[in-house]
Amino acid sequence: MPSLKPYHIFLVSVFLIYTSCTPNQTNSIIEKQALPNTPFLMVLGTAQDAGYPQAACKKSCCEKVWSGQAKKKLVSCLALVDPSTGSSWIFDATPDFKEQLHLVENLETTNPTQLSGIFITHAHMGHYTGLMDLGREAMGAKQVPVFTMPRMSDYLTNNGPWSQLVSLENITLQNLKPDSTIQLPQNLKVTPFLVPHRDEYSETVGFRIEGPNHSALFIPDIDKWSKWNRNIKEEIKKVDYAFLDGTFFENGELPGRDMSLIPHPFVEESMELFADLSKEEKNKIYFIHFNHTNPLLQEASPAQQQVKEAGFHIAKSENHVEL
Repeated sequence: MPSLKPYHIFLVSVFLIYTSCTPNQTNSIIEKQALPNTPFLMVLGTAQDAGYPQAACKKSCCEKVWSGQAKKKLVSCLALVDPSTGSSWIFDATPDFKEQLHLVENLETTNPTQLSGIFITHAHMGHYTGLMDLGREAMGAKQVPVFTMPRMSDYLTNNGPWSQLVSLENITLQNLKPDSTIQLPQNLKVTPFLVPHRDEYSETVGFRIEGPNHSALFIPDIDKWSKWNRNIKEEIKKVDYAFLDGTFFENGELPGRDMSLIPHPFVEESMELFADLSKEEKNKIYFIHFNHTNPLLQEASPAQQQVKEAGFHIAKSENHVEL
């Protein structure tokens, strides 16, 4: 057998070091991605209504995606999944609904996952227009339960093309009431609550989502925390996770536009408001629903670093938390 030359010995040593580390690294990745056997929430998208990249955007933020240097982001959405039954509910039917449904239906869970219903927060384009995929031009779905508030129900019933989904029974509207809990199978609960927002066509709600062991808030849209008749810090203390409106990072993010006309709590404002929360309370918070201009969409940006150093999270697609 020929003797090994010095550089061969070096390569073998590197290989052995790498392979000895690889199992642990691989296990940590598998553990991070492995789905639980108990109910969980999964992030299906993080972008604002118009997605990322946004139509006609030629700025550097979107050009990276158009040119293939960065990945697109799906519109803000959550899924509630019960692996024991294969049931799943999607929160908001976004323009990316078909991709998000595909993701849910292909989760590697105990039982095959199927869509059991959709909860709608309000009638802005990123939150309900995905319902079109349930129609006869697409899925031709049969009586999918769609949980809506009264004005949202009226809007879908009395305005085409959405009214056709109702008349053809592609969907069956299930009425929600503020602060009235919907009991789902396996001790899962969903409670809507009103939040102030631009309610041109419907009221706007957030949701409290409860499982057997944990609970979460989902508030993708709200005008300002100060306009709400509840104390957001107290609401955070009542749950284990909080997915909160992070549409814009700071004022002036849209040059030439009056941002008071599209009010949202800037992430900088929210971090200042939440500054006196404990480390444990801050750790519950996941910012979501990012406009294409929001630097939190840019990996390793100073804004991302600022949020993480302050003790908060930035929601990412396929993140999941156990309920």
